[in-house]
Amino acid sequence: MQESLQAHLHRQALRLRLSDSDQAALRFLIESLNDDGYLEDTLESLAQGLAGDDYEQVEDLVHHFTVALGMLHSLDPVGVGARDLGECLRLQIAALLAGSRAELDEDDYPVDPADDDDDTAILRHRAEVLEVGLRICQQPLDLLARRDIKRLVQNGVGSDSLVREAIALIARLEPKPGRRFVDVERNIIVPDVLVTAIHKEGMTPRFRVQLNPEVMPRLRVHDIYANVLRNHKASSSHAGLQQRLQEARWFIKNIQQRFDTILRVSTAVVERQKNFFTHGELAMRPLVLREIAEELGLHESTISRVTTAKYMATPYGTFELKYFFGSGLDTESGGSASSTAVRAIIKQFIQAENPKKPLSDNQLSEMLKEQGIECARRTVAKYREGLKIAPASLRKAL
Repeated sequence: MQESLQAHLHRQALRLRLSDSDQAALRFLIESLNDDGYLEDTLESLAQGLAGDDYEQVEDLVHHFTVALGMLHSLDPVGVGARDLGECLRLQIAALLAGSRAELDEDDYPVDPADDDDDTAILRHRAEVLEVGLRICQQPLDLLARRDIKRLVQNGVGSDSLVREAIALIARLEPKPGRRFVDVERNIIVPDVLVTAIHKEGMTPRFRVQLNPEVMPRLRVHDIYANVLRNHKASSSHAGLQQRLQEARWFIKNIQQRFDTILRVSTAVVERQKNFFTHGELAMRPLVLREIAEELGLHESTISRVTTAKYMATPYGTFELKYFFGSGLDTESGGSASSTAVRAIIKQFIQAENPKKPLSDNQLSEMLKEQGIECARRTVAKYREGLKIAPASLRKAL
């Protein structure tokens, strides 16, 4: 089983020589970290939460927490215990810089840089880049986010070339030190419906839709209890038990009907979106809840309920049932293209763009027009943000 971030840190903390008070403070800080490895609360608020209005005790706790925080910052993963992203990046750069300086021990390399050999020159340059990186992370972080090299150079952080190298180095750091310790099992999605392709030579593949046996509850009324109640003479006490038996049967029937509805809706979706299951998301067609509701003779709200937080495993991955529904955009041919397909096209355009000249939302809108799809710039921006793709200004390679 994967070790948690807290367990990993506690194991390291046991090797530190700390007083009982500082050890307890360190344990408390470790337990106060969020999943990303950040300490969201201030030391003062943590102390007040323990000591209340006792000012002297609060002051004493803040002192122990300050010592403990220094210890926490020395543990693996580097950057853990940071209060914000800037501090997280600075801790990582400082650790790299300490390593570079250790390799550049005064006894091991010439005092005059002109006398450096190749390896020493590389180490000197790396240390210089790291120092610039440290200064960048002490600036407002929006300058780093915008890659505003001109402003950073103007602020005296370093030369243009060093700033570029430092930003590239910072991009390789881990903004969430606790990420690798997150329990991945919590995020595993167990599909409710399984779709498998059945191939026959020379024929278009067919798709089998079935409920996942793993999510089907195994419910039944035990025969022994049902028979006892059925054969026992009627009485007021057993009348209540008979009612419970009937309620249990209704409950089981309800569950069965719910899964039957999920299967019916899923089968209808697969039939409507056959092109997706054959060719992928670029072939997704527009589909609204009303179409499936009318086909199955169900209320639209029922379709909405059935498709929320219910998942389908397909040859292209596992998707929430809602994924297969989407509005349409007009095309030059008079038809419509699914918003999902348009997102997929935008994603393809961006993946193929020149990193030095990334495509603007306006350019993407024009490229979609060339494909016969009417999609306004604002809509492109909305779809791009939905795909978690940064705007052109932040995608530009240095």
